[in-house]
Amino acid sequence: MPRSLSRGVVALLLSCTLLMTTAACNDGDDTQSASSAVTPTSSASFEQQKLAKTRFVANAGLAAGAAYQWIVKPYRAGKFKKGADGRTFALVKAGLAGAFTYNRLKAAVNNAKGDPLLSKAVAPLSAGIDSLKDLGTKLRKGEAGDADVGAFESVINSVKDAGKSAGAEVVDKVPSASQLSGG
Repeated sequence: MPRSLSRGVVALLLSCTLLMTTAACNDGDDTQSASSAVTPTSSASFEQQKLAKTRFVANAGLAAGAAYQWIVKPYRAGKFKKGADGRTFALVKAGLAGAFTYNRLKAAVNNAKGDPLLSKAVAPLSAGIDSLKDLGTKLRKGEAGDADVGAFESVINSVKDAGKSAGAEVVDKVPSASQLSGG
């Protein structure tokens, strides 16, 4: 028998064996009532989340890096002012970074729910993060001012401080251009 055909037969036999053993484990107990079935709560998925602190640090670090690299730093350099060289490109990048930052901060808050200490530290920051929702669009249109950029900086610093107080120190990590554009 050719080698490729014999490998296919072995793979098929192994797959069938695996399917038969999982079907045999069912015990034919199809009479389980819906009332005795366990219903997961909304927090059950967060309680079972693995590596919650690590994921929090990664998401918060990307948010902080994007906000600093493409919003705070160019704003302080005057790139968003009318007549500045590269203003349009800087505003588009800032808009993308704003949306990216908001998305990663929301993910970080969800990750924090998987760790009791981190969850308590980050919970008060949800309102501040929600306030950033439309800031990406404001930046892209060139309508953001000192207060808006300051709000980004303040929320990022609050998240970093909350992580540090819970033993999950956040370090800025600048995302790649493909990460920023969602690709």
